[in-house]
Amino acid sequence: MRRTPCAACGRACAYCEACLTMGRSRECGLLILGTPAPAASARAAHTPASPVPAASARAAHTPASPVPAASARAAHTPASPAPAASARAAHTPASPAPAASARAAHTPASPAPAASARAAHTSALPAPAASARAAHTPALPALAASARAARAANAPAPADLTSWSLSPAQTAAAEAALSYIGASEGCKPARRRFLLWAVTGAGKTEMIFPLIDACLARGGRALIATPRRDVVLELDPRIRKAFPDASVVTLYGGSEQRWEQGAITLATTHQLFRFREGFDLVIVDEIDAFPYHGDPMLHFAAEHARTPSGMQVLLSATPPAALRRAAALGRLAHVRVPVRFHRHPLPVPVMLRIPTVRKLLVQRNLPHRLILALRRSIARGAQLFVFVQQIRDVEPLAAMLRAAFPSITIGGTSSQDPDRANKVLQFRARDLRLLVTTTILERGVTVPKSDVFILDADGKLFDDASLIQMAGRAGRSKDDPAGKVYFCGSTRTRAQQSAVAQIRGMNRIARRKGYLLEKRKAGE
Repeated sequence: MRRTPCAACGRACAYCEACLTMGRSRECGLLILGTPAPAASARAAHTPASPVPAASARAAHTPASPVPAASARAAHTPASPAPAASARAAHTPASPAPAASARAAHTPASPAPAASARAAHTSALPAPAASARAAHTPALPALAASARAARAANAPAPADLTSWSLSPAQTAAAEAALSYIGASEGCKPARRRFLLWAVTGAGKTEMIFPLIDACLARGGRALIATPRRDVVLELDPRIRKAFPDASVVTLYGGSEQRWEQGAITLATTHQLFRFREGFDLVIVDEIDAFPYHGDPMLHFAAEHARTPSGMQVLLSATPPAALRRAAALGRLAHVRVPVRFHRHPLPVPVMLRIPTVRKLLVQRNLPHRLILALRRSIARGAQLFVFVQQIRDVEPLAAMLRAAFPSITIGGTSSQDPDRANKVLQFRARDLRLLVTTTILERGVTVPKSDVFILDADGKLFDDASLIQMAGRAGRSKDDPAGKVYFCGSTRTRAQQSAVAQIRGMNRIARRKGYLLEKRKAGE
């Protein structure tokens, strides 16, 4: 923590130096509480036919006659007789019986004082309660279906998504999310979570538009949070274009809208500390990315930014292992989107065995097989990402590549490069043909017709998630969906094998579901 003069509050204000560039607000940032529309509590008492004095915030329904409510967890008995034995309550239907204990007997024929904190309500017809904690007894003496089945049956039909121009895979994912949101109403907050597991380049942003639209249609407020500031700035014009009639607020470090509220809020994850129970829909993008991944405080902030009945939607192309296990075991509702918006298969990485980058720099010699692969990509007119693990290797390797390929412009950048943003723009504009970089560009950068070379792919800093994200820079354009990806290293690691297996697995799912426009070639 550091304290420096603050333009907002005029005093020495603390901030986190490490996180300031990712959008963390200063100490003087306003804590904004949620302002949901006035409404009765989700557990408040309802009186459909006549006034019933409520004994607690969880009082139950009295459908026919005024009966004192004495239970905070009372059971409901509607109009038909449904006798049932109870281990905690003995019923005397013909004569009044005073309550003898906290589990007293009930006399429906005449009013009797309720002496139990868990007593059951009796309606106009004699209907003994089945238990001190009994649920609603239906009119017919039949067992009720499970709560999940009932919610699914009563869930609203999926909205018409044709206006959003989604692909078949995107439409299926959006419909699954909307169905779950409707079916899970009334569940505990821990159950109101949904994972949208979509491959890189699948168009996750377009898939959340119907979810936001449904939230706004119910009069709610939506939040879209992402760990990185540049992604927030990129999303801003897209959200405003998709929802021209909604008020949109964009929050990050130094945002001019930091005192405003809107129907849709875009924010870096650090800004979520400013809110508590303020949104009916909270969408967290790139949940596996730094700094959100592995930070329990940011997870806490994201969890408490939603209302008690709110929904949390998690987006990722490479979910953490814990979430993958929860999804596989059925503990986390989820949907997979195994294909990109252009409906072509993901490029499968090719293993290229070469020495380590440090050894190449010491020997000042590039392997022949690496040079051949680079020449093929240059000849086909591709833009080349060359990823390395260490920042110190960026410029020396770029210099070696300039000597080997003098006919093209080659640059290098990293998190320590003050001109990084300008070089990325030059790379997108094809003023740079080859860019040596680190994992700083593994996400959020889309360059048409790109090939990817990951050097030291067997290094300990590259896990399977990083490898998948870097590989995801290739083949994102519909004009060049079959970009090339090379895992370059001296050994084959478990992380490389896992990344290849996950990519192949998504292609198999996409093929099985009929999402692909063309079949994979043999051997891919």
